[in-house]
Amino acid sequence: MLLGIGLAAFKGRNWCDWLCPRGSFEDSLLSRISPQRPIPRVFRALPLRVGVMALLMGMLTFQIIHLWPDPWAIGGFFVLLLSITTAVGVGLGLIFHQRTWCYVCPIGTMSNWVGKNRRPLLLAPERCTECNLCARTCPMQLAPVALKELGFMPHRGDCLKCSLCVGNCPTAALTLQPAQKQAA
Repeated sequence: MLLGIGLAAFKGRNWCDWLCPRGSFEDSLLSRISPQRPIPRVFRALPLRVGVMALLMGMLTFQIIHLWPDPWAIGGFFVLLLSITTAVGVGLGLIFHQRTWCYVCPIGTMSNWVGKNRRPLLLAPERCTECNLCARTCPMQLAPVALKELGFMPHRGDCLKCSLCVGNCPTAALTLQPAQKQAA
């Protein structure tokens, strides 16, 4: 959990691309059978995201306190929690889109907040032909072309920095700003 959020401070929500085991599973296997429907707005909304995060973190905190100091019992609860949330994620993927869970995932939500302005996606408006290939290839169903007049994706912490949109842009209108180097 700390690694995903810590990486976001430097590279944005990059952890959720392929480093997250659940995200890798969703893209490599679940995507083959997902109906690829639009992710409903309610899953992108802050109240649901905060609610899911509060519920899961509250349950986790309560169980750690309740089961302390037995590491096996605490580990068992972690496995149970991960199994249930994975089952929910698979269910959502089979109903909507394989990455639906990623919008309400507590680590994804916190990574969104921490990495909101890290490595923004830049768009050269003069090169963009509005072909929408960027939107069709985005695993999070973001649409860089909709922000053509701005030239970048402002405050879009849900971008996974996967570069699929960049690689599929026929006119090379999209680039990801490189990560800023830290002062030594």
